[in-house]
Amino acid sequence: MLPRAAIVIFLFSLSVAALAAKPRARELGIPFAGAPGPLNAITDVAGVEVGHVTLISGEGKLEVGRGPVRTGVTAILPRGRGFNGRVFAARHNLNGNGEMTGASWLDESGCLGSPILLTNTHSVGVVRDAVIAWFNRRTNGKGYSGDISLPVVAETWDGFLNDIDGFHVKPEHAFAALDGARGGPVAEGNVGGGTGMIAHGFKGGIGTASRVLPLEEGGYTVGVLVQANYGRRGNLHIAGVPLGDAFPDLMPTRGPSDGQGSIVIIIATDAPLLPHQLRRVAQRAALGVAIVGGRGENSSGDLFLAFSTADADEVSKNEGLAQVHSLPNDRINPLFNATVNATEEAIVNALVAAETMTGINGNVVPALPVDRLLEILKKHDRLQPPARVPVRTGN
Repeated sequence: MLPRAAIVIFLFSLSVAALAAKPRARELGIPFAGAPGPLNAITDVAGVEVGHVTLISGEGKLEVGRGPVRTGVTAILPRGRGFNGRVFAARHNLNGNGEMTGASWLDESGCLGSPILLTNTHSVGVVRDAVIAWFNRRTNGKGYSGDISLPVVAETWDGFLNDIDGFHVKPEHAFAALDGARGGPVAEGNVGGGTGMIAHGFKGGIGTASRVLPLEEGGYTVGVLVQANYGRRGNLHIAGVPLGDAFPDLMPTRGPSDGQGSIVIIIATDAPLLPHQLRRVAQRAALGVAIVGGRGENSSGDLFLAFSTADADEVSKNEGLAQVHSLPNDRINPLFNATVNATEEAIVNALVAAETMTGINGNVVPALPVDRLLEILKKHDRLQPPARVPVRTGN
């Protein structure tokens, strides 16, 4: 488990050694459909950057305002820190018991003009305000108000492990996640906004994956990042194998009601898609969730957002005619498949990367036992030779 003696802010490189030592799901021989990009991460889409700030401190009995703390912030920048324009984007709710700020303007305009930040439910407000301050600092307040004043911040609830009512996420943590965002490998599991999250009764959190289409299908890249905090244990499937009854000895102590929780999914692509097409792509993330075992239950906030980095300069124009490109609808099916497959793998990557965590009041959420999982998959003839893709080495 991660250290808990004092607040530890993992700013990207501090967790390199631990992350590099742990293989990802594909490297373990767990099979997934489709060809991943070089990093098998959302950052395979050129220009996308990700940053995490992880807050961990204290142990024992909950004292509101003092901890224990198990939370953080994750930032996704669609075109990197130097880009102040917009990209086409759209969203979809599988079940809407959750919050995504800026959603109304996203729906209205079909554009995303801000980074996307993920955090815990009670920190949405402070993170949103911090993004506005970060923008103002960089633009001297001269940016378009729809982009600066209506940023996208989404959440899932980490109150089983974290002192969520203590409001431990501060503006400086959002600033650090934004300023530290980078391309390259992305840390997964108990990091950033995913630090205190639970999925299918196991420790969840951040996961990512990507797919690259064959040249005959356009050669486009689709990248997915999830903050997984959802799902009933009884519905869990990996590689098509039902695992609901496989680990009766590993359940969260006094856990939240089965099926409670949420998942936020961010989908990036370099395919030239219009907002209505991106909404269709975002909808397909639900199928990836379903493959692993999500059902979009009543208490779940299943919030999905898709954006395209194509034609960003044209989309950002304020004068003249914007000349954008669009993939014909008859050629969109491969992108649907890529989104489903990358979403499935990103969730499993989150489960494989996450480690057992003890939080408030001694609440324990176990990690998915990877060795036992592999034994079960082997019995079902579902393992393949381990793939050689980069391990997590950054962010």
